[in-house]
Amino acid sequence: MKQRCEACDFPLTLTDSDFCCERCGAHYVRQAHCPECHQPLQVLKACGATDYFCPHGHGLISKKRVEFSR
Repeated sequence: MKQRCEACDFPLTLTDSDFCCERCGAHYVRQAHCPECHQPLQVLKACGATDYFCPHGHGLISKKRVEFSR
């Protein structure tokens, strides 16, 4: 499902830190969710790398599998 801007209903673009609307410039915080249990993930940052950990028993989650929502 494509995320849409609340202000102008334009599709949002996912950046490294948030969702951004190219039409009106609005920014929205992004939240990483586990693809297994759909619960929020812990974001682990060290030495320039970003990893995702599910505290609900699914361990480390690959960046390719993370579900992002706002």
